[in-house]
Amino acid sequence: MSTATPRPATLPHALLTPAPPVRTARPDEAAALAALSRPFVRSGALRDRPVSLYTARAADFLVLEAADGTLDGCVGLRAYPGDAGREACERPGVVYNFCVAAHRQGSGAGASLLRAVLATARAHSLDALFTATTGSAGLFHRHGFTHTTTRQAPRIWADSLDPRRDAQVLIRTW
Repeated sequence: MSTATPRPATLPHALLTPAPPVRTARPDEAAALAALSRPFVRSGALRDRPVSLYTARAADFLVLEAADGTLDGCVGLRAYPGDAGREACERPGVVYNFCVAAHRQGSGAGASLLRAVLATARAHSLDALFTATTGSAGLFHRHGFTHTTTRQAPRIWADSLDPRRDAQVLIRTW
């Protein structure tokens, strides 16, 4: 009779590496935010935004900073006023410009950023979050987002979406 010796399970790298801290971006990091976003703009996953927008809206962005001080990921969160007469929530927010550097994809960095943006939205009493993605939306689905239409989203944001990009519109409520 042969018996096997149990061995500890091998954990994925993302579970072995502690999640880096997520923090609010600073205005002086606008060029770094633009540089981090540039590959995603070239692929069509993100809209091109001027450095001046990153400077003006630095407080919208949560970032993941590498040990060497470079940015490994970012995500924007913007609150919008509710739209009277729409199928909207009272205090909606929009998740935008969500990107993770290629060398960090698959490491849990995106999940860390998304958890942080959800916590920030709840702390600011937002009752729903919207986003638009041209990707698979898998990460968003794993964090409670579901498909919706632009009719529920803040009008000013919904009107800014480019229909040629064929993005999926998602919502997360709590």
